[in-house]
Amino acid sequence: MAKNGVLVVTGGSRGIGAAVSLLAAERGFAVVVNYASNVAAAEHVTAQILAKGGEAIAVRGDVSQREDVEHIFAAADRLGKVTGLVNNAGMTDRASRVEDMTAERINRVLAVNVTGSFLCAAAAVKRMSTRHGGTGGAIVNLASGASKLGGPGTFVDYAAAKGAIDSFTIGLALEVAGEGVRVNSVRPGLIDTEFHDLTGDPDRVAKLVSGVPIPRAGTALEVAYAILWLLSPEAAYSTGTTITVSGGRAI
Repeated sequence: MAKNGVLVVTGGSRGIGAAVSLLAAERGFAVVVNYASNVAAAEHVTAQILAKGGEAIAVRGDVSQREDVEHIFAAADRLGKVTGLVNNAGMTDRASRVEDMTAERINRVLAVNVTGSFLCAAAAVKRMSTRHGGTGGAIVNLASGASKLGGPGTFVDYAAAKGAIDSFTIGLALEVAGEGVRVNSVRPGLIDTEFHDLTGDPDRVAKLVSGVPIPRAGTALEVAYAILWLLSPEAAYSTGTTITVSGGRAI
């Protein structure tokens, strides 16, 4: 059995989620690698973990759907005691001005980024909180520099969703602080992952890197290090806070 319990990583098959999954396994977690559609990517991550002697399973599920969230956490229960959650699953759409956004697009962005984080956190709290018979645990939400910059001309809807995550992190942290559950977030800045391809501008990182004091984009692993610290006992007195990983960019 994994020494640190079971960690659920939503959107764990690619980018930051994959980096978190792999690092968490190295740190002694059994990992639930959640994915929405790319089974090959999720199985590749779990195969890497298993090859190194770790424990991991890939579990399909749309985090915006309660039934899928129940399925994800039921799979986690079969691995052992859930002690952590990383709310990493997120999405955006192609660059657009607000007046050109459809209601369907806005609803989907909010559903995955906000509703999904709420539903997964609720499932985790029911397992970890002393109020529900648990022994404690930690939740890390993925914030974004977009919440401070607004995403004009590209993804104001995504930026607004991440603004909601900022508030959610503080509110949930205060709600469960006395129940053994810590809730924090990590706010990445310009990170070189395929996430930028979703905006329809694959060169977006190169265009923006000149605005970063450390003159490069960050890596998914550098974000994962911050997340794993917040999950660890070293962060036992930290809750309701955000670590910014932005290369010095003010966000």
